[in-house]
Amino acid sequence: MGSRYERTEEQNLNDLDYRRVYIEKFDKNRRSYMPILQTINIQYPTFEEILELDYVDRVWTMGDRYHKLAEAYYGDATYWWVIAWFNKKPTESHINPGDVIRIPTSLGSILSAMGY
Repeated sequence: MGSRYERTEEQNLNDLDYRRVYIEKFDKNRRSYMPILQTINIQYPTFEEILELDYVDRVWTMGDRYHKLAEAYYGDATYWWVIAWFNKKPTESHINPGDVIRIPTSLGSILSAMGY
């Protein structure tokens, strides 16, 4: 059994027609600059602020995902990072089944406590 590329013609990269076609298809989509975005400084709430927040304790089980929990509690899966940030567990791989995580129930309150 041979290579899957054995019937493919080799392309001469110095071929002017090849370069013209490449530039027409791909080069025009390149950006000549890279926009610089500001980094948001999110603060972890103080102990007093955490006491004022409403949250739910949840035992992490197999199949739990941040985006699923965010959809269930906030109605928007894109806020998965709030749950991850609040628990100081950046990814699901940092949580083991049986661990207890806290899910802030009021999205507006936790976002304002973050300074977001």
